Amino acid sequence: MELQSYIDKASVLAEALPYIQSFRGKTVVVKYGGSTLTPEGGADTVLRDLVFMEHVGINPVVVHGGGPAIDRRLRERNVETRRVNGLRITDRATMQVVEEVLAGEINSGLVREIDSLGGRVRGLSAREAGVLHVRPHVAQTREGPVDLGFVGDVVRVDAAPLQDLIDVETIPVVAPIGRGEDGEAYNVNADTAAGEIAAALGAEKLVFLTDVTGILENPADESSLISTVPVDEVQGLIDTGVLQGGMIPKARAGVRSVRAGVRKTHIVDGRIPHSLLLEFFTDEGVGSQILR
Repeated sequence: MELQSYIDKASVLAEALPYIQSFRGKTVVVKYGGSTLTPEGGADTVLRDLVFMEHVGINPVVVHGGGPAIDRRLRERNVETRRVNGLRITDRATMQVVEEVLAGEINSGLVREIDSLGGRVRGLSAREAGVLHVRPHVAQTREGPVDLGFVGDVVRVDAAPLQDLIDVETIPVVAPIGRGEDGEAYNVNADTAAGEIAAALGAEKLVFLTDVTGILENPADESSLISTVPVDEVQGLIDTGVLQGGMIPKARAGVRSVRAGVRKTHIVDGRIPHSLLLEFFTDEGVGSQILR
């Protein structure tokens, strides 16, 4: 390797130092899901970034989704999927699959991978750990209210189990399954869960890793990235259709968390290698941010 290559690496480390110092001891919540969970979607570098952050004294908390894997498992079992307002109608059979995939397959897989990279890590279901307390969600439609079954709205977050892990420098990896007053398990939108957990922990940042560039002024043009959005402008972007589909719960969760004290929310393209390190430790950063 030529000397210049070593100099370039040293320059990168020097640029990162003040950012490492400013974030040391701070908690950041990372929502990780969808296609970014696959090696093709950037999973390898995302997990390495999380371990790097933990090793330099930053406290990452991971909240993961798993919609595509749930869809695949339901198809294998010939269980029909129906959605209302983008949310899956979740009967008892579907909820059993959701728990198997989220708390079993995905959560345990992430824990194994992070552990293999040298990270201290603990996986948990938010229901079993008592982190997310929920009530049944009732969807409002033009035809009237629709009961979605075991789909939950977060009413309370008990952050103590997560803080206990943070205090011993361990990465919590959270499956977003809530506990209802009836003791039943409820499926919670992972974006919403991440926002509520970030607010309860008083996190420094909330980061959504997704498979798009960020918030685009023209959703069909990736060069129209909006790098910064004040919280008061988010609803206008929803009303005008700039924010659509799965970006809406991310944006709303970002607004909720920022108004609750989280300094910034970032929507970052997890397909970019080392997107977390680029966002946290470089002058330029990537993606879009929502802030006061």
